[in-house]
Amino acid sequence: MRVALVHDYLNQYGGGERVLEAFCQIFPRAPIYTLLYDKIKTGSAFEGREIKTSFLQKVPLVKSHHRPFLMLMPLAIEQFDLSQYDLVLSDSHSYSKGVITSTNTFHICYCHTPIRYAWDDSHKYIEEFGYSNLVKKTIPFFMSYIRVWDEQAAQRVDKFIANSDFVAQRIEKYYRQSVSVIHPPVKTDLFYLAKKPDDYFLIVGRFLPYKRFDLAIEAFNQLGWPLKIVGDGPDKKKLQAQAKDNIEFVGLVSDEKLRDYYARCQAFISPQEEDFGIAVVEAMASGRPVIAYQSGGALEIIQSGLTGLFFKEQTPEDLVAVLKEFKSVDFNPGLIRQRAMEFDQERFKQKIKEFIENSI
Repeated sequence: MRVALVHDYLNQYGGGERVLEAFCQIFPRAPIYTLLYDKIKTGSAFEGREIKTSFLQKVPLVKSHHRPFLMLMPLAIEQFDLSQYDLVLSDSHSYSKGVITSTNTFHICYCHTPIRYAWDDSHKYIEEFGYSNLVKKTIPFFMSYIRVWDEQAAQRVDKFIANSDFVAQRIEKYYRQSVSVIHPPVKTDLFYLAKKPDDYFLIVGRFLPYKRFDLAIEAFNQLGWPLKIVGDGPDKKKLQAQAKDNIEFVGLVSDEKLRDYYARCQAFISPQEEDFGIAVVEAMASGRPVIAYQSGGALEIIQSGLTGLFFKEQTPEDLVAVLKEFKSVDFNPGLIRQRAMEFDQERFKQKIKEFIENSI
């Protein structure tokens, strides 16, 4: 069977790229079609693979500033000729599901989300893009085009897989397509339990408004408890100015160092609404409980009172109350890790194989 893998754009290494990496292991000879590729930012994850890029690859600065070229991405993804393949497996949070396939090609899309800035989060994302007021006023006109194209592109997919029940509901609403759910992979074997945790709490991720690091910082400002923040991003200076001395910005760290931070923290903090939440699973694979906002993919991972706790409202006051409650709960690290193992990469690969075998 001739197989092609399609990915939106390879200019970072995150959750979507981990899914693509697992697909590469299932189909080691399958080429990757993607809008653009940055070898440096993706590291060695796809080194040696056959990677075919679109005409956007030749556009100056597009690898580091792809947002200004969103209007060209539907055109670019439709230029790929996939007529020689029996199976196309796309890994999409935006445009890769829009490839055009022949009647003899079966297209399965693993969907991380319908395009966030085109659908239910459109108003919030436009505000958070950081553009001038003039640009923000013109964006809605272009978003109408993106929405029409995206809905039509979804009809080209033969079968959808969602990365969570939360995302499945959005696919059914916006695309009117039936969908199966297979949670994304985590390399749980890389994480480990520490003999004894330290006194700090941990938060990890990109410094973006929707991540709600500001909420966590305000809560820990009130408590005075130690909080370590791993990551980087556009809001770094703003968040640093907000934080008191009990909060440490660690910056970007190696994978090895990150695993050590996970293993030794009191608990992992997840104040945002995520489509799934790979970092949550990584913390749990380290045996550490998670304190999370009660929404999105976290509801499918965390078992309240057993592997973590939820706070209901995205306010510092609600988070502070749950943090105080956390001090009185005795969590079992082995039980927490056992739950995380349900999202292991090998299980993911087996489920994907079975889905494909039952679909074609």
